[in-house]
Amino acid sequence: MKALCWMGSGKVEVHTVSDPTLLNPHDAIIKITRTAICGSDLHLFDGFIPTMEEGDILGHEFMGIVEEVGKEVNNLQRGDRVVVPFTIACGKCEFCRKKIWSACDNTNPNAHLMEAVYGYSGSGLFGYSHMMGAMPEAKRSMFACLLQM
Repeated sequence: MKALCWMGSGKVEVHTVSDPTLLNPHDAIIKITRTAICGSDLHLFDGFIPTMEEGDILGHEFMGIVEEVGKEVNNLQRGDRVVVPFTIACGKCEFCRKKIWSACDNTNPNAHLMEAVYGYSGSGLFGYSHMMGAMPEAKRSMFACLLQM
């Protein structure tokens, strides 16, 4: 698939990258049909967010069509249209139960990096640096049970 990749401060390129795969039973794969940049993308582009690596896939707010779902996803099926925010939430931790999705305890695989910089970690964020749990295979949606429209 084609993806917009960060190649260094002030430089992005379109590259052919590997297609995403389901890694967990609660994942979904989304074929992106529309996306846009927002102000926070400029922080990545300009190199202000640490832990970006050459070749990282950009784009953290998108919409698309469900291509494949894991065996534990029961609220989505192939062909469903979804809108996906940047926040990745598990739906089960204390923060998610209180609907404080951006503070999810379970979705940032690199929480220790974010804690070292900010003193605490929030949830994982799609395509927003390794410290914030960037998903290198880009739009494999973790915890697809929350992707409802």
